[in-house]
Amino acid sequence: MKRILYYLSAIICCQFATINCCLAQELKAKVVINTAQLSNTKTDVFDALKEKVEAFLNDHQWTDMQFRERERIDCNFNITVNSWDESQGLIKSTLLMTASRPVFNSSYSTTLYSVRDGDFQFNFQATDQLEWNPEYVDNNLTAMLAYYAYMIIGYDMDAMSPLGGTTYLQTAENIVTNAQSLGFPGWASFNDSKNRFGLLNDYLDGSMEDYRMLVYKYHREGLDQMADNAEAGRAAIAEALNLLEASKDARTMSQLPVLFTEYKRDELVNIFSGKGTSQERESVYDILFGINTSLSEYWDKLKK
Repeated sequence: MKRILYYLSAIICCQFATINCCLAQELKAKVVINTAQLSNTKTDVFDALKEKVEAFLNDHQWTDMQFRERERIDCNFNITVNSWDESQGLIKSTLLMTASRPVFNSSYSTTLYSVRDGDFQFNFQATDQLEWNPEYVDNNLTAMLAYYAYMIIGYDMDAMSPLGGTTYLQTAENIVTNAQSLGFPGWASFNDSKNRFGLLNDYLDGSMEDYRMLVYKYHREGLDQMADNAEAGRAAIAEALNLLEASKDARTMSQLPVLFTEYKRDELVNIFSGKGTSQERESVYDILFGINTSLSEYWDKLKK
């Protein structure tokens, strides 16, 4: 009897070990540091920056959820260094952050969220250790990285269930509040509608709930259905875009609808150009042109 219990215990332990080895953190981030604008050829500090930022994003457990390796959220952090004060360790740069998610039953990945942050400024030395304590925000680099980590996770959860990312977006909101005392740009309220505060404040505003529902319906009810039924998925996306228009009407100064058209433009053209009903294409054209006329050359393709 004891031997049987021993073998049962061993089997259970092995099963748990197998499960645990398949679990991973939430993000699968790739970091690129572009120093082409610098005259200083010393790159050791930027090699260290790349390594430590990637480790910070990928190795930290941001939530209490359990992600399997294949479920990790792909994201790219492209940092272009504009200037570097070596003596103070002050780096002024521009961040282009893009997160994506796989479309169900396909090999295609769609851009989930993409944003350009022109105020990506921080102090960093090659020997610095990047640590995160949400109760004590005292480092602008880790504050910005944590903010984007929770924004990515929040968007991903919103795309999986209606308003599913609220908890993580509220955590990002707390970071914004606490980081405002650091004195770096990008956190100030009502300073810039496209800064970190402005975009998150719009996203969580009750009047923009249609936009958050768009994120769900576009991805879950639209793209994720196209492999099984392309026409039904396309129709769902066309219907979801009505929410994009409604959110623009509800908060006319918000940059979120415009940003959506910018990182979804090629995808939208591929979905609707020469496909679907003429009524769908006309409706989609009117919505997209009304939100972002600067991309008219793309929207014109929807008429073909």
